[in-house]
Amino acid sequence: MRCMSACMPKPEARVLARLWSRACVLLLCLIVAPLAFAQAVVPRIGVATMQPGDVFFERFGHNALVVDDPAEPGPLSYNFGFFDPNEPDFVPRFIRGDMRYRLEALPLAEDLAYYRDVGRGVSIQWLDLDPDQARRMATALAENALPENARYRYDYFTDNCSTRVRDVIDVALDGALRSQLQGRSRGNTYRSDAVRLASPAPWMWLGFDIGLGPAADRPNALWEDAFVPMRLADALRSARNVDGRPLVSGEQVIVPHTQPPEPVERARRIWPWLLAGLVLGASIILVGRTAPRVVAVAALPLWTLCTVLGGVMLFLWLGSEHVFAWRNHNLLLFNPLCLLLLPGGWRIARGRAPGAMFRSVLGLVLLGGVIALFLHWLPVLPQRNAPWLALLLPVHVALFWALGRRSDAPPRSH
Repeated sequence: MRCMSACMPKPEARVLARLWSRACVLLLCLIVAPLAFAQAVVPRIGVATMQPGDVFFERFGHNALVVDDPAEPGPLSYNFGFFDPNEPDFVPRFIRGDMRYRLEALPLAEDLAYYRDVGRGVSIQWLDLDPDQARRMATALAENALPENARYRYDYFTDNCSTRVRDVIDVALDGALRSQLQGRSRGNTYRSDAVRLASPAPWMWLGFDIGLGPAADRPNALWEDAFVPMRLADALRSARNVDGRPLVSGEQVIVPHTQPPEPVERARRIWPWLLAGLVLGASIILVGRTAPRVVAVAALPLWTLCTVLGGVMLFLWLGSEHVFAWRNHNLLLFNPLCLLLLPGGWRIARGRAPGAMFRSVLGLVLLGGVIALFLHWLPVLPQRNAPWLALLLPVHVALFWALGRRSDAPPRSH
């Protein structure tokens, strides 16, 4: 049996053969082209770093991962800094240290609108990644941004918006980023960076400095320093990909910074605190010789403050998951036992005897300060609270000297 083409005239057979070959080529292109395009399209990955702002929760700066995929309408910002203060249990969780944040994927232009409006500078470091690294990172971010995966338990220092960015990069590099940063340190601590960045707001840096315990004073490797977005940006500038080439291929400023610059690093001086403590202590002793009632009136607000701050520190240690506030040595300086001094201090202020227990409690408060000084000298879990020791220990000594000598007799009035 002959084939059909053999039954046709030769010119018609040649035309049909040409049409058939072209149809096969077109079909092959339709199959192969999308695959080739998918292999050719490589997303560009960048780290956007936002400078600190003037609102208290903006003091530490911010960052996000940028995925610029040619197959998408525009670059996407993967931002780990979203939370919902309107959640019914947000405040109780915040107090207990059980905060929940989430990752959001949104157009980069939309994410940058706020920073442009308030003048917070934004720069992008574009990463020099292999195609496979870039695709894996983009895929992982897209999966992480799904509603069922987006939420995470937030920690100020160890699991925040910036450490999440750091960890995504490290996974794409198969651990190469951590291996480069873990063995290097600039001597920074969680306390030093927290106090420095919060310094424009006195209440904020005082809260960090008083409320953080010894766990915040271990020297950090550059890996831990990356909890601050600007520190991570610095580390990326010197980091390298697995093959040894620089990790950052280029950096560009996309929003100029018009707010005050990030606070600079300064060595902390102890002598002004010690001078203030000695002046206060000497004044208490001098006034206490002739007018103990005046000293008692001045001491009542201090003892009230110690009671409140000591109670807060006890709660953070025993009743919350704020682990960096645990075992706080400042408890011995802002001693909650000062609550027991308030009735006796009030009696002295009114010209009466403070009571038999008053002297003993004053002695315990002073002993707490001495123990805090001893702990400061120990090499095990030291706490960098020398300024508070220098300020408050002379005050506790002077109060014991001025008010605790004759607790059973009414003080002399001035």
